[in-house]
Amino acid sequence: MSKKIRTVVVDDEPLARRGLLVRLDQFEQVEVVAECSNGRDAVTRITETAPDLVFLDIQMPGLNGFEVLRALSQSMSQMPLIVFVTAYDQYAIRAFDVRALDYLLKPVDEERLAAALERIELAMVNVSEKEQQHKLVDLVAEMTGEDGEDILRRLADGESLRVDDYPEHIAIKESGEITRVAISAIEWVDAAGDYMCIHADNETHILRRTMKELEKELNPKSFQRIHRSAIVNLNQVQKLCSRQNGEYHLILHNGEELKVSRSYKDKIKQLILGR
Repeated sequence: MSKKIRTVVVDDEPLARRGLLVRLDQFEQVEVVAECSNGRDAVTRITETAPDLVFLDIQMPGLNGFEVLRALSQSMSQMPLIVFVTAYDQYAIRAFDVRALDYLLKPVDEERLAAALERIELAMVNVSEKEQQHKLVDLVAEMTGEDGEDILRRLADGESLRVDDYPEHIAIKESGEITRVAISAIEWVDAAGDYMCIHADNETHILRRTMKELEKELNPKSFQRIHRSAIVNLNQVQKLCSRQNGEYHLILHNGEELKVSRSYKDKIKQLILGR
């Protein structure tokens, strides 16, 4: 095969990442174009480099492997081929074998790596096989991805990959404690730098997540953006008011008044009138 396999390696463990890179260096057909130590960097670098292949660790802090896939499926028109790297052999073998997704167990075995690369080369020239893997990867990417091991267990047990239900609670870690906040109790959310302020039951909780990440866990039938950095629970809205200057404000049942930006004004009016 004359074409190089442009490859990205993603693993938060430096030794594991270095070990895989050393093994890949023995394969002339592989060109490593980037290595990433966390999920957020992986999404950026993979989107920028558009590689043919990604060796993707599953269990990483921040964004795990499944969450990385979900983000990539939203930002890329053509997904790279994926080889999962995992230490969870309890579920991984059955979970991935039954769905024809390739995987490597840590520590990576050289023969197993060679076999995986052979399949990758075939997939790169076999369009139907490549398209099939893309479909499977897209299914995995729809998982909520909060816990890699739990997802592997669900895959191995044959549970549906599609997630249509939204969580009923959100776990928020503050000062060494974890508080479970009911999603229905959330009144509104606003961004404060790298943090989210979750306002629920007249209390404010600080969540270390981005607005975009949090929005994916909230049912859009109930939660809508009203500003670039604010989301409101429509069930908590008492009325929509217009001001003389043309601005619109939402009044919540708790008395809180929130400004609606111009770009969201028409959508919010439509949603409020339709309720």
